[in-house]
Amino acid sequence: MASKSNPITFLRQVRTETSKVTWPSRRETMISTVMVLVMVIISALFFFAADQLISLALSWVLGVAS
Repeated sequence: MASKSNPITFLRQVRTETSKVTWPSRRETMISTVMVLVMVIISALFFFAADQLISLALSWVLGVAS
């Protein structure tokens, strides 16, 4: 069973643990954000191209069959 602690003690522990976190700099945050956006754009273009290719192949197959 977990021991119950005082809310004040809990908040002190949270503050202590939060002070141990290494927060990213503004530059690191901007670089990460740009990298995520670039990867999203690349992924979107890839899936768009794959969708168009599959659509073209499927319409060719169905066009030949009918």
